[in-house]
Amino acid sequence: MIKRYNYPEMEQVWCDQNKYQCWLAVELAVCSALNKKGIIPDGDIEIIEKRATFNVDRILEIEQTAKHDVIAFLSNVAENVGESSRWIHYGMTSSDVLDTATALQCKQAGVLILKSISKLLDILKKRALEYKDIISIGRSHGIHAEPTSFGLKFLLWFDEMTRNEERLTQSIHRISVGKVSGAVGNFAHIHPEIEEITCQILGLQVAKISTQIVQRDVHAEYLQTIALIGTTLEKIALEIRHLQRTEVREVDEGFSIGQKGSSAMPHKKNPITCEQICGLSRLLRSNCSASIENNALWHERDISHSSVERIILPDSTSLLYYMLNKMCDVITNLKVYPNNIKKNLDLTNGLIFSQILLLKLAEKGCTRDEAYVLVQEQAMKCWESNVSFRSLIEADTKIMSYLSSIDIDDIFSLERYRKNIDYIYKRVLND
Repeated sequence: MIKRYNYPEMEQVWCDQNKYQCWLAVELAVCSALNKKGIIPDGDIEIIEKRATFNVDRILEIEQTAKHDVIAFLSNVAENVGESSRWIHYGMTSSDVLDTATALQCKQAGVLILKSISKLLDILKKRALEYKDIISIGRSHGIHAEPTSFGLKFLLWFDEMTRNEERLTQSIHRISVGKVSGAVGNFAHIHPEIEEITCQILGLQVAKISTQIVQRDVHAEYLQTIALIGTTLEKIALEIRHLQRTEVREVDEGFSIGQKGSSAMPHKKNPITCEQICGLSRLLRSNCSASIENNALWHERDISHSSVERIILPDSTSLLYYMLNKMCDVITNLKVYPNNIKKNLDLTNGLIFSQILLLKLAEKGCTRDEAYVLVQEQAMKCWESNVSFRSLIEADTKIMSYLSSIDIDDIFSLERYRKNIDYIYKRVLND
């Protein structure tokens, strides 16, 4: 069993023991339903419920000969149950067990992921409030644009993760579906009511219609949601990587005592966790692509999807769980440097006020085209000369013919960039 990134609770979901336990839960639920409908005698159901156990090693041993995992499982259970085992798997096909049990595992994994999302949301909200009043430079195309609240970065991520939480909740609901309808899904050997009772016992929905399998669009949606959550984590990680660059250094990933950044350069502190998250998100998208391919199968089924899902379902859920927990650590331990944020805000000598200058000139009667030319001319001088933008504006008689000294003070003030921040926070946080 591959270790699922050192998170035993997720490893437990996908380990052989739990897989077979879910298989047994399905078989026992079907037997219980058959007993309620008078098909399995009370004496047999008592024996089945008392003796139905399995041993992983024994199943694997039988499978070496049988070359069929469900048959190996049923044979091992039958060894323990005895004659009453003739009722186990009655009217069923392997996919009735596999698909219904997989739904249980996906539901279990999804619940763990939702808990991690909830934890990350709390951390993001806390940091968003912590840095709400710090004004930083916003960037477009990687170039300084206009001032904004540094806290809005965290608030934006919080808002997106809230949507991810909603999406995952919905996709867990969709994938939590069972089927007990037989070899091609037509209930030829088992009554539909047995399926309904079984799914009720297991806490699953009933597939309204199935072939030999539950249709794979629900699995694709589940993995698409997981991949999409991965892109949000990548978005956060990528922003932190950019902000940690030496030339920017507005943040640093936490760096623990004794940690080493480079085998060659002792000074290095690298955003290694964020880089890891960016890389792993690619795997989530690759697995998502495979799940989409699984939806088109031959006739009532083939098993081309099965081998794929044995990899992508445990790996994608485990990867995302790992990534979410690592991101919780990153955001919790993120070092933020307000002095560097202020330094970067002032880096372009006031060019960040070009838009409000343009708008103010338009308010004062200058045409927009003329105002744009006037402002851009001085902006280009500022880029090239490293002279403050304000001093260049104050020396421009054409521009100053429209403006007063009070207007200039207002134009080169950061306060307007704060005035609606509380409104955004209230809208996102519903406070």
